[in-house]
Amino acid sequence: MGLFDQQEAGNLEKAKPLAARMRPQSLEEFAGQQHFLGEGKLLRRILAADRIGSLIFYGAPGTGKTSLAELIAQQSHRRFEALNAASAGIKEVRAALDRARDELATGGKQTILFIDELHHFSKVQQDVLLPDVETGIVSLIGATTSNPFFSLVSALISRSQIFEFQPLTSDDVRQLMKRALNDEKRGLARYKVTVDPEALDFLIEVCDGDARRSLNALEIGVLSITGSERVFDLEVAQESIQKKAVQYDQDGDAHYDSASALIKSMRGSDPDAALYWLARMIEAGEDPRFLARRIVIAAAEDVGNADPTALILATSAFEAIEKIGMPEGRILLSQAVTYIATAPKSNASYVAIDEAIHDVKNKALIPVPIYLKDSHYSGAKQLGHGEGYQYAHDSEQGWVDQDYLGVEKEYYRPVERGFEATIRKRLEVFKQRRKKTGTDENNRS
Repeated sequence: MGLFDQQEAGNLEKAKPLAARMRPQSLEEFAGQQHFLGEGKLLRRILAADRIGSLIFYGAPGTGKTSLAELIAQQSHRRFEALNAASAGIKEVRAALDRARDELATGGKQTILFIDELHHFSKVQQDVLLPDVETGIVSLIGATTSNPFFSLVSALISRSQIFEFQPLTSDDVRQLMKRALNDEKRGLARYKVTVDPEALDFLIEVCDGDARRSLNALEIGVLSITGSERVFDLEVAQESIQKKAVQYDQDGDAHYDSASALIKSMRGSDPDAALYWLARMIEAGEDPRFLARRIVIAAAEDVGNADPTALILATSAFEAIEKIGMPEGRILLSQAVTYIATAPKSNASYVAIDEAIHDVKNKALIPVPIYLKDSHYSGAKQLGHGEGYQYAHDSEQGWVDQDYLGVEKEYYRPVERGFEATIRKRLEVFKQRRKKTGTDENNRS
């Protein structure tokens, strides 16, 4: 490398933000993801065997997807080429594949083709990759923040190992920031700054396991300190980063996972957990009508007749949200969520309708008994429709012993919780009356 080349490389290096400069130089420096990168784990075994096929790295920003791809290329001594799916088209993909083929044919060196934001590629663009991935011309490493099972074609999924990146732990992020503060060449050690532990704690908390965001905030704070006493304290940390951004994709995993956690927390009678997931979705900008719909469904599915008021309250909250909107709507949602979470639970109605629908779909249909058929239209009585029907309100008890199905079935089985315990006792009374009526008729006969 000539003098001018060295100068250019130095200038480019200086322009990089701290997070880019502090990218790990070896697997030992890499933080987190030990569930697949630890000793004896799958990816570590793949690297040890030098059998790098197609890898899909899936996870939130700042968890190390790009850094790990570069380390894999470095450790395996492969050529590294990177594309961004948001800006690259089929022409750029084909050109990269051609370069990889030429490199392999002339020098015997394999290429790792790293494609960031792979989910932005269309089906056609993904299909272009398949032949060269299949034949080993390139080892594809794709990075995506979207669930690959939703965003990638099945042919590419079947040819790939998928690794889900978890947010870094607090200890991981703290270790990375301390390394940056102690590094003279790539980091911030030359600025001789005293760092308050609570300032680091704040950045760790607000960055939610995003190493890139925490390191860049640290650099802004350190470089902006003025005066003789160079102290990176809590106030500096707070002024060095914007409001916490909640990672949330309304069409992806975060949406469905958070909704699932909210529903399961209400079902599990944990109002505090339910409120947390509700708050997370509200803060991320989730449509309040979606939240209200899920709460109404939970009221019927998980509370049911154990507390019929739950459905009334949830429906009222849904209608009120339409009229009031946010931010006041959060109060209505909170009331409905906490009521459902603390209400007695029963899914008996939900189970009952599914069992009945199963019978309708899969078994012979039961004809409507003639005495239950509509007798109001012209000619119905001539057919005998309605004949023998007993009007329940003619009885002092408001109940008559009549068969309303024609066969013996039991779909609805109330539980011994809440108001359904009362319903259960009521049904037991009806059953006893039917038995008594049947016994009396047998005795008369």
